Amino acid sequence: MMAYSEDHIALAAEYVLGTLDADERAQADAMMAVDKDFVALVDAWSRKLDVLNQMVGPVEPGPEVWERIRVAAGLSGVQQALVLPAMPEPAVVATDSTEQGSSAGSSSDSSNVIAFSRKASRWRNIATGMTAIAAALVAMIGLQATRPDLLPEGLRPKTQQVAQLRPPAPLPSVAQAQYVALLQTDATSPAFILTVDAATKNFTVRKVGATQQPGKDYELWIVSDKLQAPRSLGVIGSHDFTTAAALAAYDPAMVSQATYAVTVEPEGGSPTGSATGPIVFTGKLIETVPPPAR
Repeated sequence: MMAYSEDHIALAAEYVLGTLDADERAQADAMMAVDKDFVALVDAWSRKLDVLNQMVGPVEPGPEVWERIRVAAGLSGVQQALVLPAMPEPAVVATDSTEQGSSAGSSSDSSNVIAFSRKASRWRNIATGMTAIAAALVAMIGLQATRPDLLPEGLRPKTQQVAQLRPPAPLPSVAQAQYVALLQTDATSPAFILTVDAATKNFTVRKVGATQQPGKDYELWIVSDKLQAPRSLGVIGSHDFTTAAALAAYDPAMVSQATYAVTVEPEGGSPTGSATGPIVFTGKLIETVPPPAR
């Protein structure tokens, strides 16, 4: 952003406060039309001052409040009108070269005085605007503390409620053990890896070395002495991973101790609900991640 003089900074601030006269406001508008950096400067002042302005709502104090303010400020008596002394116009009279030089110096001094006066006036206007906003904030805070009933509903302090926090109930202890089984014909030719989550009883079958046969599907079975016959856990899909929750109905002890077998079935799985094809791969689960200590 361009570095601006104090006059430009004050001009931007007064533009936001609305204290410029018609000529100065026209000057500010002209600068904003051609100078994006000056627009950014005005926007910065707007953000600074608008925050204070938004905190103050329209409040109409009662007559007794105004009377107390006048007494506290010593304004209860009759006030005399304030008369400002008129500023003398600088006189410029040129008689000869010497007087012209003296007059030029005097004119320069006078212009400096006028420029300084305008600068001081401009900053006084800014300070006055800021003071007025601050005074309004102080009045609003004072009324909130002493007479909130005089404020509009939206500015009245809200009654604070103390929330009673209760400690969360302890979560039930859930076994998070993980089991895995290699489904294979021998130790050197694993076909599938079966992973079981003991907490959810979801299982995942990962294809390792098995080859899909045309027109056939592999089907997974659970085999246990607690069951009258092997039960199907579903067809193993042709993708690398097959996930299911078919073990949810079985006892955890039986799930961890059972034997898992894979048969070759017609496409779509056994049509009878019992194994019809040969058992090609088997395996038992082993615990890889123990449950947390209780």
